[in-house]
Amino acid sequence: MLELRDLHYLNALSRHKHFAKAAQECGVSQPAFSMRIRNLEQRLDTRIVRRGNRYQGLTAEGEAIMRHARRILDDVRFLEQEVLAARGEISGTLVLGVVPTAAAYAARLAVHLFASYPGIVARIETASSLQIQQRIEDGTVDAGITYTDNVSSDMLMVQPLYEEHYVLLAPTSLVSSTSGTITWAEAAELPLSLLEPRMQNRRILDRMFADVGVHPRVISETNALTISMVMAFEGLAATVVPGVLIDTFGALQGTVALPLTEPELRKSISLVTGSRMAGLPTVEALRQVLVDFSS
Repeated sequence: MLELRDLHYLNALSRHKHFAKAAQECGVSQPAFSMRIRNLEQRLDTRIVRRGNRYQGLTAEGEAIMRHARRILDDVRFLEQEVLAARGEISGTLVLGVVPTAAAYAARLAVHLFASYPGIVARIETASSLQIQQRIEDGTVDAGITYTDNVSSDMLMVQPLYEEHYVLLAPTSLVSSTSGTITWAEAAELPLSLLEPRMQNRRILDRMFADVGVHPRVISETNALTISMVMAFEGLAATVVPGVLIDTFGALQGTVALPLTEPELRKSISLVTGSRMAGLPTVEALRQVLVDFSS
């Protein structure tokens, strides 16, 4: 007889694509984890995992089993949350995938969510826009905060949140003025620390620099805005950050925040959820909080 634990183990292996990491998430040793997967294969009389010297993916049968496993795990989660909701308790973990430039917004949103629903634990994970969409589709995040123009509206529920605008955060020693604005062409002449090329934000910035006919002087690339901000604080480089970040924290000591113009660039940020998560009490609670948070 199948147990839910078997499906949780298989789900962890499918996500991590690595036996040791999946075993660590499940809180068991790797030999015990591997034995559990082998026992599941024997119980179903089919090979689930393609094995070699390391994990090589699921077999065709394994992929089919995994699709059913996700649906079962989703149904169990819905059941648990709806039973609690019927008692007036909205609780559980809400996994939120967020593009790095929206992390400050997501943190403020989580504060409001906790104030209204203290039983909900928000787990905020930063990821690229592509990773967020993939993880919504496979059910490993409940909702995402990402670029509106980067989601497939026929597969996801999309709720616009705000427009992202861009600010140059620079050491005062690198700019001639600590007030006013700065053009994209002027910013391109400074040593810059930007997000790495695979990130949607970086692709947006690269297109903007190309549109104004300049090539930015990039001296550092990272997948975390905080690293670029530290470099600005240390006086090594400037960076481009979303205005919502400056609105939340202000400019760092020894730096200046200058809105980027000529042209002014804005990108829509939305909350996206998969159709499979529609009606999940924790997701619905998030949507309700957004009504007050955005007003």
